[in-house]
This record gives sequence, structure tokens and C-alpha cells, in this order.
Amino acid sequence: MLRNYRLQNYNFKLVFNVLVLMAMSLLFIHSAKASYVPKQALGIIMGLGIIVVVSLIDYQVFTRNAEILYILNVIMLIGVKLFGKDVNGAKRWFSLGPLGTFQPSELSKVIMIIVVAAFLAKHQDDLNEPKVLGKLAVICGIPLLLILKQPSLSSTLDICFIIIGMIFMAGLSSRLIVQVLIVGVPLLAIFLWYVQTPGQVLLEPHQVARIMSFLHPENYADSTALQTSNSIMAIGSGGLFGKGFGSNTISNVSASDVNLVSENQTDFIFSVIGEEFGFVGCVVLIIVFACLVYQCMNVAKKSGNLIGTYVAVGVACYMGFQSFINIAVATGTMPNTGQPLPFISYGLSSLMSASIAIGMVLNIYLQRKRH
Repeated sequence: MLRNYRLQNYNFKLVFNVLVLMAMSLLFIHSAKASYVPKQALGIIMGLGIIVVVSLIDYQVFTRNAEILYILNVIMLIGVKLFGKDVNGAKRWFSLGPLGTFQPSELSKVIMIIVVAAFLAKHQDDLNEPKVLGKLAVICGIPLLLILKQPSLSSTLDICFIIIGMIFMAGLSSRLIVQVLIVGVPLLAIFLWYVQTPGQVLLEPHQVARIMSFLHPENYADSTALQTSNSIMAIGSGGLFGKGFGSNTISNVSASDVNLVSENQTDFIFSVIGEEFGFVGCVVLIIVFACLVYQCMNVAKKSGNLIGTYVAVGVACYMGFQSFINIAVATGTMPNTGQPLPFISYGLSSLMSASIAIGMVLNIYLQRKRH
């Protein structure tokens, strides 16, 4: 399980990338809600410990036990639906007492990367056969349905994007991609029409409200539409260079200080970045995330092992897509879906899951010469 690795083979560029994001996290969370900084700092220490430990464990220990992890994942998702903490009609969290809460759907992202990577490596020669793709759809569909029923549409979509990215990189036929687009685009239009009809059963009412407030914001003055509108206002008020760390210069009061943007330490932390550090600060953050995704893809390229390549690609998709979703929601280019910004947003579940993912990528890089 644990191997002797040489320190010089460690990917310190990736580690530095993560450390920069963690440092930014403390800075931005302090601006959003300073009272959350101690817990986030403790979470970062735990996350660094997880990264180190996981990076020293052969990643194939996880991929060889993908079936066991898959079963545990399904049990965990069923358990949270039955016994989870109810918040506004949603059961997405297990209560951990004084430690806070644990969100199984965050860990499910890492588990599904492992499961899909193991499947793709096993079916590298017959991936484009309908039977194989159908089997993969069933395997992925069970946990995705359980997450959707929590309900958590945002996590469901995030995992779907990760899986699609992995399948594409594994060599999905371009003909199949075109066929899916030909069928998928009209189906998306039908779906958007259907969820607006009375009596629809696919989505929860609050999920429909989020979609509709995005499509027709002028007709929806609810908290969802206001949240996005206020986030855009906060980002726009920062201008080119922002108002400065902890600055309250928009009518002598910052958007965050008057709670115009609630949950700005988690899902809408990008509004804090835009307001206080401006366009330049936002661009710097995006560049750091782009470097993180590039480092993961570079590890995938150098892996020398097919399953390691797929895991690294999955983690790159995880970091890339989730960052994109969070920023897109904060800037009003996607409906409000509530996804944390990896390593930046406050939240133990997201931080721990991202740390496990990065730890696996570091181990893949450590073992590149063995393969």
C-alpha cells in the first residue's frame, strides 16, 4: 500500500498551486464572514494531511477496489436520504455534531472518478459499443439518481460533466458525439418546456424556480433571482482593481456587509473576490485554477498507465467544471445551482474531497516512472 518514494519525484508545482488556492481561501472567507476563518483553517490543515497521506498510497489500491467503493457510495447516498439532516426540505448532509456536517455527494465525485476510470481502462477496446456504454450509463445512473433525489441538481450535473469529460478523453467516437448532440439539443428544449408546465414531476419546485428566474429574471423577484442579481452587482462594483481587502466603499457599505449576497462564504464567494479585488483579482483566480487543471492534465499525459491517466483526467474535469459552474452562477451566466469553488469556498466536505482527489494525482505522478 505505502511505497518508498523519492522526494525529488514529488510534483511540487501542483502542491504549490493548491497552497496558493488555500491561502486565497482564508483571505476571501475573512472578507465574507471572518467568524468562519478558524474552522476553514482547521479544515485546510486536515486537507493538507489528507493530501500527504493519500499521495503516498498507491492509487491502484483505490481503483482495484472500485466495486467496493461504489457499493459504499450507494449505501452512503441512501443513508443520507433516510437519516440525513433536513435543511429546507433537502437531505444532503449527515450531522457530525460539533464538527459540523458531511455532504456525501462531494465524496461521491471522487468515488465516481475512480469507478469510471476503472471501467474505462477495462473497456478501452470496446468503449464505443452500445452495450458497453449502456452498462456504464446504468452504473453511473444509480448514484446520480440518488443525488438528484436529495435533491441536488447541481452535484448531479457536475458529476455528469466529469463523467462525460472522462469518456471523451477515453476515445468516444465522434460519430456518437454528433448523434448525441442531434438528439440531445431538441430534448433539452423539450425539457425546458416541460418543467414550465403545471404538474411536471421531474424537478422540485425550487429547482424550477431557479431555472425560470435565470430564463426570465424580470418575472421572478424571489430570493433566487435577487441573489444572482446582487452577486452581479457586487462583482461589477469592484471595477478593474476592486475596492481593496475589507473595503466598504459602495455607498460606504459593501454588498457583503449588508447581506445583499447571502452564503457569500460558500456558493457566492466569487462575488466577494470581484467586489474587493476587481476584474484583475478575478482573472488571477481563474488563471490559478487553469494552472491547477493544466497540472492535472500534465500528470495524465505523463502517467504511463491508462487507469492513472483516466483518474488524473477525472480530477482535472472535477476541478475545471466545478470552478466553471461556481463562477458562472455568481456572474449570472448559469442558473443558481449552489456548487462550492474548490479549495476556496468554506466547507469541510468539499475541501476533504478535493484533497483526496489531488492526493491521488500526486501519487500518479510519483509512480509515472514505474509504468
